[in-house]
Parts: sequence; structure tokens; C-alpha cells
Amino acid sequence: MKKFLFLFAAVLLLAACSTSPKFHVQGTIEDAEGEMLYLEAMTLEGIVVSDSVRLKADGRFEFSESKTVENPEFYALRIGQQRIHFSIDSTETLTFTAKMPLMARDYTVSGSAVAQEIRDISVAQQQLQEQIHQLEFNEVILGENFDTIHTLIADYKERMKRDYILKHPQQASAYFAVCQSLTYRYSTFRLFDAVSERDDAKCYAAVATAWDGRWPDAERTIQLCNMAIKGMENTAPPTKREVIIDEDKITETGIIDVELPDINGTQRRLSDLRGHVVLLDFTMYGAKESAARTRAMRELYNKYKERGLEIYQVSLDDDIHFWKFSCENLPWVCVHETDGRATTSYAINSLPTYFLINRDNEIVVRSEMVRDLETELLKLL
Repeated sequence: MKKFLFLFAAVLLLAACSTSPKFHVQGTIEDAEGEMLYLEAMTLEGIVVSDSVRLKADGRFEFSESKTVENPEFYALRIGQQRIHFSIDSTETLTFTAKMPLMARDYTVSGSAVAQEIRDISVAQQQLQEQIHQLEFNEVILGENFDTIHTLIADYKERMKRDYILKHPQQASAYFAVCQSLTYRYSTFRLFDAVSERDDAKCYAAVATAWDGRWPDAERTIQLCNMAIKGMENTAPPTKREVIIDEDKITETGIIDVELPDINGTQRRLSDLRGHVVLLDFTMYGAKESAARTRAMRELYNKYKERGLEIYQVSLDDDIHFWKFSCENLPWVCVHETDGRATTSYAINSLPTYFLINRDNEIVVRSEMVRDLETELLKLL
């Protein structure tokens, strides 16, 4: 009898597994014989390979994966450095037709209107990136190109807001659009910067609100909400309010505050520099260009310290002893990132990255949008 019950339970378990919801990804990649095609899950923790296949002469492939969460999740088909991004909203079947060597641009998809929108966004993003690269490396007319690049980026963002983010904020394509990144001046940055741009924070808030209404417990919803809340708080315009307690006990700040230890172990707060023009700098002293960059910063500091310039420099070096040795003679505030909170709060994707903060503790500009640092400093001093 016990043996019968065990077999019965095993049959039920197998039946349950066989009926678990799955999605299917299939299609053809031309001119890719012998290439490895990977199905990758684009998780918040990183990229995870879910499956792979070596393509034959006909280029046909098929993947089946379990749908483990209710909210949309993101995946990619990859050969080499070429990625086709898409989302899975349910147990749908997506069919791709692509061609190497530019698989990431030369493809079609059927089976999902949202996957088609993500394709359109991806192709538009790649076209913008190519335009930026062509302009930023033309040193002959670099000054003129700077304005052109920023106009291109601004126009692209308006298109993304109009056609995807604000039009259907509950869709995976809106999430994909608001989380895009670009590379400019050898640095990768978020296209929509909730940390220092209020309009961008509103875009995050629109998608966060829509997702919270449908999938309130999803990890991606929590991520969106946290970024939207931090962004709206950080970019809120200053307001006057009646003080009903001792003013000496009030600490008001228009920034996301940072409190980290210096080389002596003393906790140094960014907000304590209120009243100065602050260069908030995220860097690594072990980087190849660090020495030359530090010399340039020292020249600026020496030149404008008497006019109110301060530097709050956050090191992300792994070797704490090397960090202490490198900055022990620097005249500004040097601290070390201990838990990743500061880099997460300020959406640091590459180093070095800096922000300019005015005397009222308000972020004015991020480094990617600065043509000449000294010129921007003089505007605030």
C-alpha cells in the first residue's frame, strides 16, 4: 500500500511539472551556422544564461522556459556581442527571424506587440548611439558637436516619453524605455536620470505607479518605486515652510545625503558642506587616469577654494590601504564607499562620475552633461 501511495504521489508530481506554465522562443538566425545562440535572463542581479544551442545550417532554434513570476520579465538572445532584447508577459510564443552579423538590428519578431515595441526601441537606441559616436570623435568641430549631441539625446528622450513611457506605462516596453543606457565620452550612463533630472524622475514615477497597481510585490516594481521616490525627493524644488522648533536642530537638504568615513574613520556628511559649491566625485584612485585627474582637480580646488568650492570625493577602491595612502595629502573631503548605498542612490554606472551641487544643496548637473567643468563651476560660484 505504501509503495502504491508513493508511486501515485510521484505521478501527481510529474503531472504538475508537465503542466507548469511555459513560454516559447523560436525562430531562425541566417548566416550563423556553427554559432552558439544563448537565451539569457536579464535579471536585476545580472545576466543568467538559461539555455543555449549551436546553430546548424538552417539557423533554426527553439527554447522553452517556465514562467515563474506574474510580472513581465526580460530576456535576450545573444550571439557574441549581438543581443536581441525582449520581454515575456505570459506563456506566449515569440518567433524571431534574424540575420548575422548585425542580428541585434536586422530582425523581426511576431507573437507579441510589446516585443515589437521593444524591438523598435532597441533599434532606435542603437541608431542614436551610432550618431553620438560619429559626432563625439570628430575633434575638428567638437564644440559644435557637443550641442548637437545633447539635442539628439533630448529629442530622443521626448520620443521615448511620448510614444512608450507615458503612453502605456504599465507595459514592459515602458520599463525597457525608461531603463535605457547610452555611452558618451567613454562612460555609460542612464538615459533617464532620476537622481538629478525632475522630468526623468516623473517618468520613473509614472511607470512605478502603473506597475505597483498590477504587480505590487514584484522586485522590479520595488526597484522602480525606490528610484522614483528618491528621484522626486532629490529633485523637489525648495519650499518655504514655517519653523515651529529650534532651527539649530533642523537639517534640511535638497540632495540624497551621503555619510561615509574618511581616512581617520570620522564620518563625513555631504550635507555638512551646505553653503559651498560642491563637486561630488565618485572615483577610483587605482584607475589609470587617476593621477592626472587628481592634479587637474587640485588646480581647480586651489584656484576656487576661497570663492566657496569644496570637493566631496567618494572612493570605490577595493584596497583600502591604497586609498588611504593616495588621498592622505589631498585638501578636500575624501571618503570611502562601504556598502554600495551611495553609488546605488546616485545611479553610478561608470567611473569617474561627478555632480555639481549649488550652495543650497541642490544638484545642478551630472558629469555627462558638462562640456567644460571650470565654466560650469563659475556659473555657481
